[in-house]
Amino acid sequence: MSLKHSDTSFRGVSRRSFITDTIIAGGGLIAASLLPSYLNDAIGAEAGQSLTVACRDAHLKTTGETDCWAALKALGADGVEVVVNDQLACPLLYHPDKKYSIATPAGIEALRKDLSDHQIRITAFCMNNRFDERLEAELAMIKALLPVMDKLKVKAVRLDVVPHAIAKDQFLPFAVSTGKKLCAMAEDTDAHFGIENHGSTTNDPVFLSALFSEVGSQRLGLTLDPNNLYWYGHPLEKVYRIIEQFASRCFHTHCKNIKYPAEKRETQRSIGWEYEKYNIALPDGDIDYHRVLALLRKGNYQGDLCLENECLGHYPQADHPAVLKRETAFLRKLAGA
Repeated sequence: MSLKHSDTSFRGVSRRSFITDTIIAGGGLIAASLLPSYLNDAIGAEAGQSLTVACRDAHLKTTGETDCWAALKALGADGVEVVVNDQLACPLLYHPDKKYSIATPAGIEALRKDLSDHQIRITAFCMNNRFDERLEAELAMIKALLPVMDKLKVKAVRLDVVPHAIAKDQFLPFAVSTGKKLCAMAEDTDAHFGIENHGSTTNDPVFLSALFSEVGSQRLGLTLDPNNLYWYGHPLEKVYRIIEQFASRCFHTHCKNIKYPAEKRETQRSIGWEYEKYNIALPDGDIDYHRVLALLRKGNYQGDLCLENECLGHYPQADHPAVLKRETAFLRKLAGA
């Protein structure tokens, strides 16, 4: 089963209707060809099922709720990205009376039951890999994770593919070899691997293009983080072009935002330029997530929209739950949930 879909049905009031009504109200019909190309894409972006709105498990305690399930409900999220550590424990899913682990059949069943009882789905497992330092151990952990993904109906695993022990300019052959091993290991499963674009390597579209081409499997793709592309220094319009280039390879997302000074948005900035100063709540930044979603829909995306917040330090602690809830509400509206 693929993460892609071809359903072209519309649900509820479509963006086509909204845009058409707006155009008419504005003083007459305008040919669709005169709209910006991304708006044409957005008109069709409502096609298909609504996407699951998820949150990284690292944010859940910020809500102040008694357990992770209450936190997800308070936020309005139907999905969660779950960190898995070296012991196959899920340390950021919290509960006053239990700890979560997928290392044993009993632990898997306990998590499955709680997911079902609370009507939450895991949209991705998150692994913090160091492939070039401990390849065999990393592969063994992923091999152990694959049957768990099947039992819990998890379609994607977020991976780190970052050079630690190998020089960056020599890293591509190792990454290709590792990617081939991962895809071969998962051949008879429904698992897909989403390499997060982050740091100085996988935010480079040249590296990504070469990696995907040489591995040669549609099972290997992206955990797309548009904000990381912008953080890397790509001008804003180039961020959208990169997303369009890899949209058909996206299996999972991280959604956050930056608001740079207007004169900096379309410039090539240094990596991480003034990030701590300018990162901001998801609805308020430069990256237009309506446009991002239109590009993903064009690539037949069927993953999630997963909140990742790195700007809470800009707000009083008492406001942190409200910031997260506002961001989740934004994603729910975007996703048609």
